[in-house]
Amino acid sequence: MIQATTPRAQQGSLSAEELHKMNAYWRAANYLSVGQIYLLDNPLLKEPLKLEHVKPRLLGHWGTTPGLNFIYVHFNRIIKKYDLNSIYIAGPGHGGPGLVANTYLEGTYSEYYPNVSQDAAGMKRLFKQFSFPRGIPSHVAPETPGSIHEGGELGYAVSHAYGAAFDNPDLLVCCVVGDGEAETGPLATAWHSNKFLNPATDGVVLPILHLNGYKIANPTVLSRISHEELESLFVGYGYKPYFVEGSEPEAMHQLMAGTLDTVIEEIKAIQHDARVNGNTKRPQWPIIILRSPKGWTGPKEVDGKKTEDFWRSHQVPFAELASKPDHIKLLEDWMKSYKPEELFDENGKLIDELAELAPKGHRRMGDNPHANGGILLRDLKMPDFQDYAVEVTHPGTTNAEATRVMGQFLRDVMRRNQQSRNFRIVGPDETASNRWGDVFEATDRTWMDETYPYDDHLSPDGRVMEMLSEHTCQGWLEGYLLTGRHGFFSCYEAFIHLVDSMFNQHAKWLESCRHIPWRRPIASLNYLLTSHVWRQDHNGFSHQDPGFIDHVVNKKASVIRVYLPPDANTLLSVTDHCLRSRHYVNVVVAGKQPALQYLDMDAAIKHCTAGVGIWEWASNDQNSEPDVVMACCGDIPTLETLAAVDLLRQNFPELKVRVVNVVDLMKLQPETEHPHGLNDKDFDSIFTPDKPVIFAYHGYPWLIHRLTYRRTNHKNLHVRGYKEEGTTSTPFDMVVRNDMDRFHLVMDVIDRVPGLQYIGAHVKQKLHDKLVEHVHYISKYGDDLPEVRDWKWPYSGGAQPETPSETKSTDAADEGGTVRSGAPAKK
Repeated sequence: MIQATTPRAQQGSLSAEELHKMNAYWRAANYLSVGQIYLLDNPLLKEPLKLEHVKPRLLGHWGTTPGLNFIYVHFNRIIKKYDLNSIYIAGPGHGGPGLVANTYLEGTYSEYYPNVSQDAAGMKRLFKQFSFPRGIPSHVAPETPGSIHEGGELGYAVSHAYGAAFDNPDLLVCCVVGDGEAETGPLATAWHSNKFLNPATDGVVLPILHLNGYKIANPTVLSRISHEELESLFVGYGYKPYFVEGSEPEAMHQLMAGTLDTVIEEIKAIQHDARVNGNTKRPQWPIIILRSPKGWTGPKEVDGKKTEDFWRSHQVPFAELASKPDHIKLLEDWMKSYKPEELFDENGKLIDELAELAPKGHRRMGDNPHANGGILLRDLKMPDFQDYAVEVTHPGTTNAEATRVMGQFLRDVMRRNQQSRNFRIVGPDETASNRWGDVFEATDRTWMDETYPYDDHLSPDGRVMEMLSEHTCQGWLEGYLLTGRHGFFSCYEAFIHLVDSMFNQHAKWLESCRHIPWRRPIASLNYLLTSHVWRQDHNGFSHQDPGFIDHVVNKKASVIRVYLPPDANTLLSVTDHCLRSRHYVNVVVAGKQPALQYLDMDAAIKHCTAGVGIWEWASNDQNSEPDVVMACCGDIPTLETLAAVDLLRQNFPELKVRVVNVVDLMKLQPETEHPHGLNDKDFDSIFTPDKPVIFAYHGYPWLIHRLTYRRTNHKNLHVRGYKEEGTTSTPFDMVVRNDMDRFHLVMDVIDRVPGLQYIGAHVKQKLHDKLVEHVHYISKYGDDLPEVRDWKWPYSGGAQPETPSETKSTDAADEGGTVRSGAPAKK
C-alpha cells in the first residue's frame, strides 16, 4: 500500500570542499547564462560595462535557467559518483541558456563547435550567437548538444523521457518539468508512463518537478496548492515524492545532494529486485519536487518592483539599457556577483579545479550517444514483405483486409527484433481494432499492474504500448526514435489531429537536424491512419476527418512523405519502405475493412516504386489519346473510380478512358517543390496537357489543387473528395453525401468531355434516378444497394491483361460485337 508520507533525504552529503566547488560551478553556469542573454562583448567584464557591449535586442528567458543549472551541476556529481549513463531533458520553455552554458563548461560544446572555444574569444562567440540573427535559438534546440527535446513547446518532456528509457536498461533520464509545463494536457497524461516502465528491462526516468512559482505573468497551479495536496497528487500518480525546497544556496546544495544520493540508491535497489530477484511488481518510482525562486540569484528588484521570485524574472529581468543607464550598472553588478575572476582564468577558461567536476567523455550529458540517436541506430531485421502477398489473379474481384495483412508482416518484424529490443508499436487502444491483432502472436501489450485470468495479452515484457492518450503515445515513440530505435504508430484517422502540434515539433526537429553535421539521421516516424473517413459510417460525423494530411504537407518536403496505397499488396510494399527509411515522417492511410484487391505483388512493387501510374488493365486508351483521365488516390476513391469507369464503358463504349492511380501523394507536386515530385513532362504525359481529369481523392479536394496548381492542365482538373458531409449511415452513402460516388463521377465526365453533354443526357438522368433509389433503399433496409455493395471489376481481355502486372493490350469484342483495339468486352 502506497503511503502518502514525505521521504526525508539525508542531510549534509557534501564536504565543505565539494560544497564550495559545486556552488562555484553553478555560479559559472549562471554567469554564462546571463552573458548569453545580454552581452555582445566584454565577456569577462575586464573593463567597465558599456552600452556597446550589450545586445540591441534582448531575447531570452532567465527565470527557469538557474534551476536548470542547479540540477545539471548535481547530476554531474552523481554521474561521477555512481558511474551513471544519463541524459538531460529540459522541459521548461526556453531553457537554452542553461543547457548551452553547461555543455560549454563540460567541454562538449567546443568539441562540436570548435569556433566556440574555451577561452575569452570563444566565450564572446558563445554570448553573441544566442538569440541573435543567424545564431542559435533561445530554447533547448537540436543545435544544443545532449538534447533530444526541444523546449520551445511545453508538455512533452515526460513522455519523451520515458520513450528514451524503454529498452535502455542502463539509461537514467533526468527529466526536468517546469511548473508551467505541468499545467498542459499532454504532460498530465504522461505522468502515467511510470506504469509502463519495466525495471528489469528498461532504464529509469527521474522526474524533477521544478516549481518556481510563476508562468509568464501568473502564478502556476501546482506552486500554489498545499504541500499535502501536491504530495497526494504524485502519490496518486504512483510516485514517491521527495521535496527539495528553499532559496539559500548552501542549504539547497546539501539537501539536493542528499536527496539524489537517496534516490539513486533507491532506484538501484528497485532494479536489483527486478533483475536479480525477479520481482515483477510495479515499483513506486521516486520523483523530486524542487521548489526554488524564479530567477534565483538574479536581481531582487528592478526600478523598485519585485523581480526575483516573481514573474518579472521570467524572460529578461530588465531591458531599456539605452534609455536607462542605471540598468547597465545593474547588469554589471549582477554579473559580477558571480565573481567570474574566481571561476575563469586570464584566458577565459574554466579553472581546472572546477572543470574536474564534470564527467568525462560519453558520460557527459552533452555527449551521451543516446542524445544523438542516429549514432546508435541499427537496421531492423526485416522479413521479405513479398511473402505476405495477397494472391490477385484478376483485379478487383477478391477481398482482403489490407491492414490485417500489414499486421501479419509487423508480427514477424517484431519476432525478428525481439532480442535486439529496438522495435515497438504504439497506439491508443486500437491495435486489434486496426487489424494488427496478429502482432499479439509475437508479443503482448506492455502492462505492469495487476492482471486477471481473462485479460488479453498483457505482460510486463510486452512491446505493444497502448494508452488512450495520443499525446503520450506520440511522445513515447518520439523519445524511442530519438534515442536510436524504430516504431510504428497506428491511430484512427480523425483523432490523429490530437498530436498536430507534436508532429509539428518533431518535423521541425528533423528539418533542423539536416543542417547540423554532427546529428545523425534517426529512424522515421511512421503513422498508419486507418478507421478512416470513408469507413467511419458507423461512428458518424465526429469520426470523419481526413485533414491530418493537409497539416502534414505544410512541412518541409525534405522530411514528410504521404502514402495512400489502394490495396494490401501496395500497403505491404509501402510499409517495408517506411520501416527502412530514415529521418522522415511517413503518413500511411489505409482502410481496415474487407476491400477489393487490384494488384499482384509484382505489379504492386512497380506501382509503389513509381508512386503514380496508369493502370493499363483498367484503361482503354492504349495507342491513342484518352478522352478523359480518371485519377484516384486512396482505397475508396480507387473503388469508386473503377466502378465509374465500368459505368462509362457500359454507356459510352467508344469513350477512351485512362485510369491513373496515385500512391505517393507528393508525386503530384513539381520536382522543384518535392524530391518525389514528377517533372512537368512526365506529369503531362500521364495526366495529359489538355484533357479533362476527374480526380477522386481520399481527403479534402483543395489539397490536390494546391499540389498541382502550377501544372499545365490544372484548369481541366476536377477533384472530388471529402467536403464535411457526414453522419451515421452506410459506407456508400458517405461517398454519395460528398459527391465522390461512382454516379457523380460519371456525371462529371458527361459534363466535361466534349460531345457527351447532349448524348449523355439520358445516362445522366438514369444516374440521378439511381441516387434517389439509393436514398430510398438505405432508408428502408439500412444497407447499400446490392449492385453497389457487391460490385466487382467485370472486365477481362481487351485492355485487361492476363495478370495485372502485364501492360500489353489486345483486341476484343465489345457488347455490340464490334472488334475495336483497346475496347474491352464486358464479361
